[in-house]
Amino acid sequence: MFVELLVKPVEFFISLDLIYIAINQLSYPLNEVIFMRKNVVDKVETVTSITIIQVVDKLFMLLMIISIFWIALRIIDFVAHVFAYRASLTNSKEDDQLVQFVRELVKISTVTIGFFVVLGYVFEINVLTLITGLGIGGIAIALAAKESLENLLGSFTIFVDKPFVVGDFVKVNGVEGTVEKVGFRSTRIRTADQTLVTMPNKKMIDTPLENMTVRNYRRIHFDVGLTYNTPIEDIKSIAQEITDYINAHPKTNNNAIVTFESFSDSSLNLQVLYYIEMMDYNPYLKIKEEINFKIMEIVQQSKGDFAFPTQTVIHQYPEQTSVTDSKS
Repeated sequence: MFVELLVKPVEFFISLDLIYIAINQLSYPLNEVIFMRKNVVDKVETVTSITIIQVVDKLFMLLMIISIFWIALRIIDFVAHVFAYRASLTNSKEDDQLVQFVRELVKISTVTIGFFVVLGYVFEINVLTLITGLGIGGIAIALAAKESLENLLGSFTIFVDKPFVVGDFVKVNGVEGTVEKVGFRSTRIRTADQTLVTMPNKKMIDTPLENMTVRNYRRIHFDVGLTYNTPIEDIKSIAQEITDYINAHPKTNNNAIVTFESFSDSSLNLQVLYYIEMMDYNPYLKIKEEINFKIMEIVQQSKGDFAFPTQTVIHQYPEQTSVTDSKS
């Protein structure tokens, strides 16, 4: 991994060095003037000229600085890779999340330093004066970047408060999915449809968030509708059999509740309430399906039947009467 990350930037750096040394041996026509400007200040005339060799020097200096910081960024990636591997060996997911966050923070800081180095050495700009000017205009910049700063502070809040970590299944702002990455501006969530949702960190801390991973069980609640001609004893038997089966299941909390809840328009409703041990989404669906099939089997074996919306219409005809017309 170390060689794979560094081979290209190191090759680029060595090639630049060799080309620069070769070009510096040339004397013609690199010393020719390509730009000249005369300035008169207090009746004193000064001449500013730029030669080809000066342009070449600046260009190579720019490329050298880029290659050096490119190497630095690749070294940061390698160090982050080592720490990410060590973090993967632990049971906690907090260190995995922290490694990625610190990696991005260090890389952004390195790129910022590289930018000011280029301004100072290549374009000969007084960096201290520039930073002072930025400090004066800091209020305007802060107002313009208000949303970005709020999201940045939100990322720090997530790391300090730890409402979730990478790998947790969360529900926030109507989105359900697994947290894949927490960045400076946003958090990436992979939904059950395998789409990637990018949620601003500000919303992750301002909006009510449900962390499904930290709970021990998933709550299952639904109704089973039986037909009105089902005998009372059969309803009691069905409810008891469903309760016993769910409580005996190894992946439930053995605290199932199955009760006769209500009379609806076309069915007698049994309320089924139980909890499945917390696990990944796909195994959870399989267990839920297994229990549903067993409920269907219990109802059919008890000679019961599932109700569906029906309506009985009774037509009542009036008695027919005969009328005899008479003539007077």
